[in-house]
Amino acid sequence: MRLLVAGDSGAAGVGAESQEQALCGQLVRRLSRHHRVQWRVLAVNGLDSPGLLKLLQDAPSARYDVVVLSMGANDATGLCAPLQWAQWQNRLAEVIVDRYAPALLVHSAVPPMHDCKALPQPLRWFMGRWARQMNAVLASQLANQSRRTLHWHPLSTTSAGMAVDGMHPSAQGYAVWADGLSRHILAGQDQRAE
Repeated sequence: MRLLVAGDSGAAGVGAESQEQALCGQLVRRLSRHHRVQWRVLAVNGLDSPGLLKLLQDAPSARYDVVVLSMGANDATGLCAPLQWAQWQNRLAEVIVDRYAPALLVHSAVPPMHDCKALPQPLRWFMGRWARQMNAVLASQLANQSRRTLHWHPLSTTSAGMAVDGMHPSAQGYAVWADGLSRHILAGQDQRAE
């Protein structure tokens, strides 16, 4: 399986001590139980959707079986409107299909920002509602699609562990995220094989 994990600080693994403990490392470990995995991370801390679009356009073309996008927290804090954000995800998908031709593109939902302890109340509450609206719009656009899917963060992602910055997952939080994401990817492969 050729895997690309692209996006923001979540994709980059901010909050974990090493890439092995971050999202991609833990995801590869889980997928390796079923496949030989070749992987790449293309991520920058603080990136928003327009920035990721440029990063993907500037990176060399390659073929990947699965592309995972971790994108949305910085768009949310920048108050990108939910419908506009979903349109950005469609633009990202067009570039990914054109340059990387994955069999499966997984959008990882905007994280549960209502649990980010670094944000004071009522901002934390507001950002949580904003993120849920962003996810709801994208979910409705991706309904009934098999090659583009939305993976929701497990509710236990933040309770499993936040990094000391109160904004990013710890190694334990990444483990929960990677576990759910790996099952989502494997289930998507099984559906396409039927």
